[in-house]
Amino acid sequence: MFLRSLVVVLGFLCLAKAQVLVDFQVVQPPPVPLKARQCTVEILQRDFAFSFGDPEIVQYTPPTDCGPAGSWAAVTLNFTVTSNGTQFDRLGIFTFQNVEIWRTSTPEPTTNGIIWTYVKDVSRYIPLFADPGTFILQLDNLIQTGLNGVYATELHATFFESSPTIPPAPKADKIIPLSTLLNNTGDDASVPPGFSINVTIPQNTVKIFAELYASGNGNEEFWYFNTANEFIPDLPSGTTFGQGPFREVRLLVDNQVAGVAFPYATIFTGGIVPTAWRPITSYGALDLPTYFLDLTPFVPLLVDGQPHTFTIDVASAESDHAINQNWFVSGLLQIVTDPSPKPTVGRITKYSVDPFAVSSTTGSVGTNGDVNVTVTASRKIEIESEITSGSGETNIVVWSQSLEYSNTQNYLQNVTIQNVFQTATGQVLSTHNGVEAVSDSFSYPLNINLTLLTPDGSSFDALFDHSYVRNLLPSPLIPKSDINNHQFATGFFIISSAGNSGNGTNSNVFSYSDSQGNTFNQEVNAVLNKITLDTESGSLARNQKILQPQLIPDPSALHGFGAARLPGGRIIHL
Repeated sequence: MFLRSLVVVLGFLCLAKAQVLVDFQVVQPPPVPLKARQCTVEILQRDFAFSFGDPEIVQYTPPTDCGPAGSWAAVTLNFTVTSNGTQFDRLGIFTFQNVEIWRTSTPEPTTNGIIWTYVKDVSRYIPLFADPGTFILQLDNLIQTGLNGVYATELHATFFESSPTIPPAPKADKIIPLSTLLNNTGDDASVPPGFSINVTIPQNTVKIFAELYASGNGNEEFWYFNTANEFIPDLPSGTTFGQGPFREVRLLVDNQVAGVAFPYATIFTGGIVPTAWRPITSYGALDLPTYFLDLTPFVPLLVDGQPHTFTIDVASAESDHAINQNWFVSGLLQIVTDPSPKPTVGRITKYSVDPFAVSSTTGSVGTNGDVNVTVTASRKIEIESEITSGSGETNIVVWSQSLEYSNTQNYLQNVTIQNVFQTATGQVLSTHNGVEAVSDSFSYPLNINLTLLTPDGSSFDALFDHSYVRNLLPSPLIPKSDINNHQFATGFFIISSAGNSGNGTNSNVFSYSDSQGNTFNQEVNAVLNKITLDTESGSLARNQKILQPQLIPDPSALHGFGAARLPGGRIIHL
């Protein structure tokens, strides 16, 4: 598969006469068994031009060349995209069997063209790949005056055969979608209002692990720049949206909060200063992080054979807990059943959960008009259950979350300077009979300085200093991993009727390790669209890198941007 990707990339580069820009997100190569026999199949191929409301829908049949369906050691998806012209970044939703399995977005193209390839490990979804079904890619693109970039996509799946020396990947007995179930689109739901679905759980279920997808879009794209409502009258109209900067993604079971996530702030490649994200995207832009909860404490309530209501919503720290339009959300349940068909029994022995996070807002307005606002929030969750399977095994489950959040915003010099300093940290842990089942220790610091350099906002610069630090055990079915990425980027942007342009720098220091002994480290820097440093080490380091952007400088990458998107819904163009 990697060789094929290299051929695709090199072939495109030859056609583009070495002028194409290679975009990428810093990430570890998938820790899959490369010595296993591999079988690659094409899932879809599509040019997304004017594609709003027109997703690519294909029928999938599991291959059998690398062993019986579902017996694989791993499964990966290889997504390669090319584009040229001028275009906004677009959100991409991969849905399979009504389950969202990957949320991505597109870099913005250059006149001479861009290409990127992302390989994603989807082994945790093997129960879906074991059966025929519908595979959907929703990538809503728009072709109009000034926006002519088409996204030409190819998606392949590679299956790694298991053997006596390479065991099959651990997997759930059943995966249940928390989605719209429309089967003709991305199946994600737009909130507000909260999205609810009725689900019936197998009566011999003994464990349930949830995964949530959530991202702010529209008036919520820069949610971390939104200001507490009480200070909105002190700012010029259009500076920012209200409802404050705090966001909490909640999962409710029969109207009871079962778990929450303080989301990571993904910055899309057209966000604020597009030049900062070329050719290195913001961390998470090509593979948005997801959030994992242990719903096993609710098993005693869910195994009665009746439908139960699962709700996903997003709440603010304002008194009404409302948000702006909109977030896209979905989720799934990984179900583990007992070999015995007898119903599971048990009881919830402790439920200590407030409906919403505890929060506070403070701030000041200076005599010179400067506005400073700080919002803090915290969340404590403790749920315990005693569960006995049909086979007679008892499981004492303890589920806890302790999360902290702080956001300080400065609006200075007649709001020509906007600063945000945000931190979200947390300790998440569940134990089954004292053994760790789900854990998530995270820290998401985010600092942004945005300065308008001209009165009409036609030129501006920004500085981004953010990190993704996460030690994560999603479930006993998925290896534990430790990721630490620090990204420092700057950008300068000019909006002009002659064509938008600018420059940027981007520096990433990344490390990865997991419970299977895999390691990967990368340090990569870019200045003016050219890679100036790129080093790798660790067991997953590539002997021959597929992407070599430092070899293909692209002067056109300094131009060709669509209009810039800034906080407050401002789309600046002349």
